[in-house]
Amino acid sequence: MERTPLLSMHNITKTFPGVLANDDVSFDVHSGEVHTLLGENGAGKSTLMKILFGLYQPDSGEIRLRGEIAAIDSPTSAIEHRVGMVHQHFMLVPTLTVAENVALGLPSARGFRTDLDAVSERILEISNQYGLAVDPGIEIWKLSVGERQRVEIIKALYRDAELLVLDEPTAVLTPQEVDDLFVILRQMTNDGTGIIFISHKLHEVLELSDRITVLRNGAVTGSTTPAESDRQQLAEMMVGREVKLAPDKPAVDRGPARLQLRNVSVKGDRGTVAVDDVSLDVHAGEIVGIAGVSGNGQRELAETIAGLRNAQGGSVRIDSTDLTNASPAEVRAAGFAYVPEERMKDGAVGEFEVSENLLLINHGDPQFRKGPLFDFAKIRAHSQRLVDQFSVKTPTLDTPTSTLSGGNIQKLIMARELDSSPTVILAAQPTRGVDIGAAEYIHSQLVQQRSDGVAILMVSEDLDEILGLADRIAVMFDGKIVTVIERESATREALGLAMAGG
Repeated sequence: MERTPLLSMHNITKTFPGVLANDDVSFDVHSGEVHTLLGENGAGKSTLMKILFGLYQPDSGEIRLRGEIAAIDSPTSAIEHRVGMVHQHFMLVPTLTVAENVALGLPSARGFRTDLDAVSERILEISNQYGLAVDPGIEIWKLSVGERQRVEIIKALYRDAELLVLDEPTAVLTPQEVDDLFVILRQMTNDGTGIIFISHKLHEVLELSDRITVLRNGAVTGSTTPAESDRQQLAEMMVGREVKLAPDKPAVDRGPARLQLRNVSVKGDRGTVAVDDVSLDVHAGEIVGIAGVSGNGQRELAETIAGLRNAQGGSVRIDSTDLTNASPAEVRAAGFAYVPEERMKDGAVGEFEVSENLLLINHGDPQFRKGPLFDFAKIRAHSQRLVDQFSVKTPTLDTPTSTLSGGNIQKLIMARELDSSPTVILAAQPTRGVDIGAAEYIHSQLVQQRSDGVAILMVSEDLDEILGLADRIAVMFDGKIVTVIERESATREALGLAMAGG
């Protein structure tokens, strides 16, 4: 006789204006198992979990917990039903201690005053039970990213969660921290906790999952287990066609150093040193990857090279031209193209039309002018060529850019930047938040530029991306480049140790 699932979601349908987010989805989780929910951006994973956590109400379908119909109309109701969620962006107050964060919103045995001693005692019990080593009295801002995630898990366990949803829990962790997290999650499933794991990192999905359910366009396209599938099959289930997970990289003769960084030091937004004495060369015909956990100086270094932030010391040169503290226009004029980390903040103007964003860096070019006025016929022809060439899916050239998907906005930015025939490209997090199909295309474009003799510096927190594309890998930790490794000798473990300062 089959045991009753801990969670059953039956025939869940949810629509928003013009979007069928969940299309008759059925999904279940048993006690003591990790069930992964896999799918591209917009596949319906987040909507389904927001329904489970009471943030949305389904249009039709039902939720059963331990065999009983559960009416979950708010996060408070979800917690009362022993459902916990660890969001991708942590819900913690940095200036409060671990114990204060865990106690937030809970009734206290001492009336208006929170009994932090009792909270701390229970936190230590949970920590010891699951190996979640955290000091209850320490402020959140003093903790590493991995430790903050443990606090989020403790928060859920403190509220007696029997079913835990983890949304992209490894996005900002080093490989060693991921290993530690997986040990903790396995201990939790051994004790009967059911876990819903949401991730796009296929090797992690195969390592951790007991079962895998794939969503595409709001509907379930299949279920499988790690024993019955591999990364290639999972990718194809997600996308609905054959996918190249790693691009073919032809051999290219490395040319002269095009981008030269010498002893570059930069202050961050808080006035402290963010980039500390960094020296690095990037040659024609190579991709140099910068690996590291977010917040170790990568963003500040990229902004300094692009002319968006001043260096306090050292020099930046492109093809022997000194561009230290030059303006963005001067850096671009030297043959530089920039794909920024935050596409909607630094890469595109959401209110502008697609054609306007494609012209942002070269709107002064005489070819787009007719006397003192714009030549709109030439602008449209230019924009249409780029949209076709880079497979940007947009209803029209007049569509506001903010209405496109993340992957298509990223392709639009790549189209604009690569069309400038650069000699040096800086691509920061080029596929962050984009789905497998768009990532595959963006990777192929970077490899093509490498074959054309362009020098490419790629900043990424995704080790699969770094290992798949880079010829050399520089690891940043605490503002310094702690090692530079040839791709042939790089391993995930060695990179992870370096990313943690080892």
